[in-house]
Amino acid sequence: MRSGCPLNYGLEIFGDKWTLLIIRDLMFFNKKYYNEFLQSEEGISTNILADRLQLLEKNKFIRKEKDGEHKQKIIYRLTQKGIDLMPLLMEIGLWSDKYAGSHLHPGRDIIIGDVKENKAKGLKKMFAKLEKEHLTGC
Repeated sequence: MRSGCPLNYGLEIFGDKWTLLIIRDLMFFNKKYYNEFLQSEEGISTNILADRLQLLEKNKFIRKEKDGEHKQKIIYRLTQKGIDLMPLLMEIGLWSDKYAGSHLHPGRDIIIGDVKENKAKGLKKMFAKLEKEHLTGC
């Protein structure tokens, strides 16, 4: 870390779009396999994906484990540290909806729908969902 500034710390981890898009895919689009991340419409390259997954694992935002059904496959899951980024992603989504709403994908409510209606209730619901899916493996 180049400085003690909290904003700098975050930007050093999330300073490019790919890192947050991988977290977005884990959080909101139920992606968990390497090839699923490659199929995102933003078109991440294999070398960038591999690098960002390694960065996220090294910094304990995600963990990887062997797939119980397919021993050759690796599953990526969010850790609690990664799940705790959800309000930040929601705020970015809400801000984007406010200022670029008409230019955004019509399915954007998949991400911000519940939070847009009632922020506290929506965040609580999303935390519960993520903790169940990623921390207990259900």
